[in-house]
Amino acid sequence: MPPAHDDLRDRPIGELLKQLSQETSTLVKQELDLAKAEMAQKGKHAGVGAGFIGAGALFALGTFGAITACLIALLATALDHVWLAALIVALVYGAIAGILAIQGKDKIQEAAPAAPEQTVETVKEDVEWAKTQTRSAAR
Repeated sequence: MPPAHDDLRDRPIGELLKQLSQETSTLVKQELDLAKAEMAQKGKHAGVGAGFIGAGALFALGTFGAITACLIALLATALDHVWLAALIVALVYGAIAGILAIQGKDKIQEAAPAAPEQTVETVKEDVEWAKTQTRSAAR
């Protein structure tokens, strides 16, 4: 590369274009390296966040189990058999699970199909437009 004190107006266009190309590719490479480093850093933060969410979910599951045991114990004081209290709690949980599963299934079906229909349609229109432009230019 020529020294920085050279007057760019005195250099041939070809040499300037070559230098521009080299500097552009260097800049793009540096930007990609920066993006990789930034994404790696964000990935580390996201991983730590996911770990906290997982730990929170584990404790939530433990809490749910403790509340379940509490409900069974509470029902068992009113009933003669602990197993009957556990069965009642299990049936209530099963009904809630069934309702949630049906609602989830309905929401998934509302979202179907997974393809972006509007985008597919506009791309088809763009292809048709390009074909008509090509035909018009060929005439």
